[in-house]
Amino acid sequence: MDTPSKSLTSEPTPPTHTEPTAADPAAVRRAAWAGLIGTALEQYDFVIYGTASALVFGELFFPNASPAVALLASFAAYAVGFAARPLGGLFFSRFGDRLGRKWILVTTLLLMGGSTFAIGVLPTYAQVGVIAPALLVLCRFLQGFGAGAEQSGGATLLTETALPGRRGRLAALVMTGAALGTVLGAVAWILAQSLSEDQLMSWGWRLVFASSLLVTVAALIIRRRLNESPVFQEFKRQHEKPKSPVSEVFRHGRKPMLLALFMNVGVSAQSYTYQVFMASYLVSTVGVDASFVPKVLMIGAACGGLGAIGFGILSDRIGRRPVYSAILTALVLLPGPSFIALNTGSPLAITVTMIVGFVLAGQGAVGVQMSYFPELFGSRYRYAGVTLGREFSSVLGGGVAPLICASLLTAFSGSWIPVAAYMTLMMVISLVAARMSPETLNRDLSVLPDATARPSAATGTSAP
Repeated sequence: MDTPSKSLTSEPTPPTHTEPTAADPAAVRRAAWAGLIGTALEQYDFVIYGTASALVFGELFFPNASPAVALLASFAAYAVGFAARPLGGLFFSRFGDRLGRKWILVTTLLLMGGSTFAIGVLPTYAQVGVIAPALLVLCRFLQGFGAGAEQSGGATLLTETALPGRRGRLAALVMTGAALGTVLGAVAWILAQSLSEDQLMSWGWRLVFASSLLVTVAALIIRRRLNESPVFQEFKRQHEKPKSPVSEVFRHGRKPMLLALFMNVGVSAQSYTYQVFMASYLVSTVGVDASFVPKVLMIGAACGGLGAIGFGILSDRIGRRPVYSAILTALVLLPGPSFIALNTGSPLAITVTMIVGFVLAGQGAVGVQMSYFPELFGSRYRYAGVTLGREFSSVLGGGVAPLICASLLTAFSGSWIPVAAYMTLMMVISLVAARMSPETLNRDLSVLPDATARPSAATGTSAP
């Protein structure tokens, strides 16, 4: 059927679905690898771009501006990718709930990898003038457009494929993939920075972006062998595919979508502050050698990947809501102490601070989201709901966070206090939303109503 006869969140109707059969272990392993490697590529693309924004793009694409203005221009171009993400989410999520998760993940993979490779062959400002930054922004837009349904698609596929009791740990592998992408991106920049300054600025940075082709090919081979999730296969058998998943989210799934949006907006802001803004802050304000930045990002990301799995396992044992709320409470308190530690200039203090930031904001909190957010939604528009909630919040959070932080730092004469206040305020928003959200642990993912529906509607029983 194309449209529901009744609201998915109001008056209940007797359940007509049959419980989908769990995927076999081989399918689960393929889904886990596909989610891990695909997100590794996405994060690799974003990390090498973000690091390039902090280290080389100002000189290459905005050479006529002052260093501070060039940095702001680089971060503004970086934010374009996040502005494109909800547009990509709107476009691809329509097909993800109708055609399936697998082929959308293959398509977004090719778009992301191709756009990143294209950045590596762009002419610079010295070669073609203002056309160069315009082409950079276009590639960044396409990169973000492809990423708009990437993490949400991987999380949805893994959550729907895994057995109850193991969803948290398996879906968290998506963020372990993100950590792997950060590590690979840091390694790429460490190798690039071993070149001379002239070599780095002439062709070394291009090799960093061209290397994404290797990750793209590896991820494509794995994803082409994917099975669809048991939940989606059951929907295909019952002809339950919605005609317009996005419009159904706005009609019936606004509450879980808004909860996901606000639960992620602060996490996204802090995550990309640590991953992108802190790199430029350490170099331009603290005075850390630029070669140290990729190394500390690599260490932080490696620990963050382990943290994602750890928090995913913990959420399988004691619930999504208490684990997520505890992480966010810690993140409300973290910004001030983080800047105090960073400003000491101590390599050890900086490393520990970045590890904590990555473990909690970078991968830990988002690792719990990978199972929590899909469980919030009913089965008809799960892909669309998760994608819209996460990607719109990514624009409001991570997309503009480096730009806002850099602007605050410039406006307040290098003071970190307004930046820390901004990070804390954004996290308070997410914490309040998390406290308003229901527990979803081991929820039946084949039912139509959302987790926010009345208990009678969510279980398909008659209301008293």
